[in-house]
Amino acid sequence: MRARDFGITLGLGQPGPHNAITDVPGVRVGHATLDGVHEGKPVRTGVSVIEPRPGAARYQPCFAGCHVLNGNGDATGLEWIREAGLLTTAIATTNTHSVGVVRDALIAHEHATLADPSTYWCMPVVMETYDGVLNDIWGQHVNADLVQQALGAVSDGPVAEGAVGGGTGMICHEFKGGIGTASRCLPGEQGGWTVGAFVQANHGQRRELRVDGYPVGRTLLDLPSPYAAQDTAGMGSIVVVLATDAPLLPHQCQRLAQRASLGIARTGGGTDDSSGDIFLAFSTGNTGLAPADYNRRDLPRTAQVAMVNNDHISPLFAAAAEAVEEAIVNALLAGRSMRSADGRQVPGLSGERLLKALQACGWRPGGMA
Repeated sequence: MRARDFGITLGLGQPGPHNAITDVPGVRVGHATLDGVHEGKPVRTGVSVIEPRPGAARYQPCFAGCHVLNGNGDATGLEWIREAGLLTTAIATTNTHSVGVVRDALIAHEHATLADPSTYWCMPVVMETYDGVLNDIWGQHVNADLVQQALGAVSDGPVAEGAVGGGTGMICHEFKGGIGTASRCLPGEQGGWTVGAFVQANHGQRRELRVDGYPVGRTLLDLPSPYAAQDTAGMGSIVVVLATDAPLLPHQCQRLAQRASLGIARTGGGTDDSSGDIFLAFSTGNTGLAPADYNRRDLPRTAQVAMVNNDHISPLFAAAAEAVEEAIVNALLAGRSMRSADGRQVPGLSGERLLKALQACGWRPGGMA
């Protein structure tokens, strides 16, 4: 169950039909999950894929921008997005030690599906967070077949959350974390656009956890912490993907990506040195961009594009912050308890326990004390 199933409504905006990043038309998500044992070691990892448009984004690129709140992490493909402002591939999330194999598998998939196989190159976006507490991360169990499974599972419907895909072995605010998503739909007088958020949440300290502004983490310290005896709470990371159908230019996508920081801060994250907090935002609002085919000379010299005037962009920023905030809470509520190979308990946070914590802090439905 998700935050809204328990009457926890975060912010003033309205979610879309799925309350997911797939509420942005054309965006699809797929997961492939490994959850088992190999040679006596737990394998809890996977791959999640976000397709910005149906088919290859190379032939209909999206304007995009990115932001790094804290750089203790890695992501491929971002330098070209910073330079050119274009997203031309799918986006994948996985664990820290599997970035390379996922990138290579996406390149192989792209080459196999190109209309013109003489095209020079592609640089897929692959983002990561660390799952080494619950997963045999040194075993590098993610492979090309798993990436193909994630690509084959993409859908524009509801998005599975929690311990699925790249989020399978993740820990968030010392609870079981993982994948979370949410969306906000602006009213017609504000443009009628949608902003969707997708998070792979593996960050944060419990004592800092806030929900709807209430410091619930301080009332949950009795639950076991996987970091009670070793390591440091907040040592993980969070990666965020924001999508919108508002016609944003690359620098505006970068500004939208920055607002993911606000959603993380509202839930009590974003202040840890060892957390890689990396965000990407893309817009599907312009559809006339030239294909990213660097081997052609017949492409048009110019393109007509639209942009949201800055005087009207603030509601999109607010929507992004709210969607990220709710996506993190959804990731927490979807988590199920797990035990690490060395016996550390990672508890899931149930909706019932979260409600009790909120009520102990003075919360009432609707967020009014």
